[in-house]
Amino acid sequence: MSRVRLLAVCSAALFFAIALVIRALDDGALEQVSGTALYGSMMYAAVLFFRPRISGPVAGIVATGLCWAIELSQLTGIPAYLSARSVLARLALGVQFDPVDLAWYPAGIVPLAVAHTIAIRRSVWPSPG
Repeated sequence: MSRVRLLAVCSAALFFAIALVIRALDDGALEQVSGTALYGSMMYAAVLFFRPRISGPVAGIVATGLCWAIELSQLTGIPAYLSARSVLARLALGVQFDPVDLAWYPAGIVPLAVAHTIAIRRSVWPSPG
């Protein structure tokens, strides 16, 4: 496994662990918005896993687009149906549409895209190409 893919897997695991800790400590607005932002962070890590040489801005756009597509799919009711039958589906797809989530996904993605771009410019990360 490449260094970037290993970093992506470890990062996603860390983001998930942070989300679980917040969920255990808070059941209000902090849990909701942090969970959404951390979901965006996990999606960014997933994009890097599958495309390790992608640039930060492109990875951010792809991750945000995927998050928004999943959120908008909740308008169909299919994620709710699947989530009622599977905890994994519930974690991956959610249950019901919340337009506020559309704004919180980038909160978890943009800082990673900026850090990724800085790392590429400082030659500590493989450059896209």
